[in-house]
Amino acid sequence: MDILVVLEDNNGTIHRMGIESIAAAQHMADSLGLSAGAMAMGKNVDSLATEASGYSVDEVLSVNHELLNDYSSDGYAEAVKQVINKENPTYVLFGHSYQVRDYVPKISAKLMRPFLADSIAIDFDGKDVSLTKQMFNAKLFSDITPSGDAPFLISFQSASFLSDNATTGTAKKREVVINLDSSMIKTESEAPFKESSGGVDLTAAELIVSVGRGIGKEENISMAQDLAAALGAEISSSRPVVDSGWLSPSHQVGSSGQAVSPKMYLALGISGAIQHVVGMKASKNIVAINKDPEAPIFEIADYGVVGDLLEIVPKLTEAIQSK
Repeated sequence: MDILVVLEDNNGTIHRMGIESIAAAQHMADSLGLSAGAMAMGKNVDSLATEASGYSVDEVLSVNHELLNDYSSDGYAEAVKQVINKENPTYVLFGHSYQVRDYVPKISAKLMRPFLADSIAIDFDGKDVSLTKQMFNAKLFSDITPSGDAPFLISFQSASFLSDNATTGTAKKREVVINLDSSMIKTESEAPFKESSGGVDLTAAELIVSVGRGIGKEENISMAQDLAAALGAEISSSRPVVDSGWLSPSHQVGSSGQAVSPKMYLALGISGAIQHVVGMKASKNIVAINKDPEAPIFEIADYGVVGDLLEIVPKLTEAIQSK
């Protein structure tokens, strides 16, 4: 197997970033003429492996061990390391989640191979792979070409690839046996980290109402929250709103916040600075409301309304609630 995607469990289903990584692996396999597979582990390994077998990959590996039922960075790192040593993949792909940030550096140390983290794009020159990474709050982009001995550990930022682009198929499943004992696990993990104070991961939201400095003042945030409630959406913001203390940092979208790819991103009073755009440009539909007709957000919006959001949003909320 040339490319191995390590999947993450999201309450019995594959984490969306895992499916995005499958899309990345399929793209790499098609471009380089390589084989690609996926690996599932943890207490829900059977359901994860079954779900993964519905995608167009060559093989799905199942790693079933009682010491993997509860997440620990030591256990997961050792399990993945052993699978890498058995299967000898050239590229090992991960979604750049908080869990991956926790345990993959340990794999890197065990194998003495670098971790090429938080990539946003991949390009090819013949058989050479080039990874793009953001630097200095997305003001600069760096291209990195892996060299030396495999494996290459690579994680992709959320929404770098679209989960909708992962092609379906039928893959065979195979169990891989590992040697794991309690002496190898020296850490104990707390409850899974939640991306926001409300316990909602913005990266998994299908509908998002996001507010920028155009909302005017903190008292107007409730207007956007009412609209989000009417739509069944999550609330997010650009950095100026967080810097003003109107919403907590867990709501921030952008280069220094979360990267999201909902089915609809409703931008209220957001100008469209590049630092924000890099976190939401993968949204399926972008709807912008801004009184400045020259706002950069309109350059990427699918639908735009030039007008005063303080007048438009309450009427929009009322119209939705009346349905």
